[in-house]
Amino acid sequence: VIMDLMDKFRHIFAQGLFDGFYPVPQQAIGVGSTFEGWSPCAQDVEYHVLVPLSPPPGHAFHLELDSAGMLQRSFCVRVELLCTCKRVQLGEDLLCFVHHPEEELRRKQDPSLLQTLCNGSYLDVEKTVQWFYRFIRVAWLFLPESRHWSLMLLRSSRSCKFQLNRDKESFMVEVIFGVQQGDSDVFVGTQPTEVDIPSTTWLETYTVAEAKFFKHISRQAPYDSCHLKCLQLLTRILVGEGFSSYALKTVVMHLLNTTPLTQWRRRDFGQRLIDILKYLCCSLKTNELNHFIIGNERFPMEISLPSDLRVAESPNLFRHLASNPYAHAKAMQEYGHLLHQ
Repeated sequence: VIMDLMDKFRHIFAQGLFDGFYPVPQQAIGVGSTFEGWSPCAQDVEYHVLVPLSPPPGHAFHLELDSAGMLQRSFCVRVELLCTCKRVQLGEDLLCFVHHPEEELRRKQDPSLLQTLCNGSYLDVEKTVQWFYRFIRVAWLFLPESRHWSLMLLRSSRSCKFQLNRDKESFMVEVIFGVQQGDSDVFVGTQPTEVDIPSTTWLETYTVAEAKFFKHISRQAPYDSCHLKCLQLLTRILVGEGFSSYALKTVVMHLLNTTPLTQWRRRDFGQRLIDILKYLCCSLKTNELNHFIIGNERFPMEISLPSDLRVAESPNLFRHLASNPYAHAKAMQEYGHLLHQ
């Protein structure tokens, strides 16, 4: 339902509902636990989708590294105006933003992306999100789903959230926007953060590569593989706790990459749970849990990564525990609760 809806939004956009030079949404990609198959909650599921954005005609996107953080890098998306004189000569109804007089551009053509959704030369996250909110509000009226479902837009500054309701059915959707790094499966995205960051900052996100990793495993694993059940069970126990489900997911991905998939059958369920808990316990005691994708030379080659990520030093997801005894004690306490359950 969600992916079909996102396709319809994209189709309406392509029909020119919003005139002007705005980013062009591409086919949405389902990411996160629900699309990877291990969502811990059967109810109140929130569907996360990443919508890649391409530049409109006469524009180009350039990613500029802003800072290299401990766990993820941040980028700015610089927007450049391109010469389109040759396209005009071929009969396209498009004035060149670079070479046509400003007065003529103002009179005959919509403003460039630099004038609408940018802050200076950089694509602004909050302006982009608000633009897409306006688009959804209008596009929804053209969809047959609007006759059977009610749409509620939920305020968010760095992502587009909405809820669909029909009788007893309810779907929560969070859309983040991404700009692809080259032709890789790594994007810079608008995902929300726990700390305030500038609205021109786009964070590197590995969610698409991780989703492809789970599909890669599912194609090779036995039909009765228990890896998703293990992850689902452990994260369901942790619902409401402060312990990160991403840490558990990282542990399972590491084990999937090192333990033969023939040893993940249903009969191995108990032993694989023990392996996951042992790995997690060791990581907590040493305050070290390496990022699964960055610096992982064993990451499947069929999933495309920027070349520098494969050889980079792997960030430690538990680095903060080493410098914060209280956080470490709390993490060990939550691990004990997980073990008891």
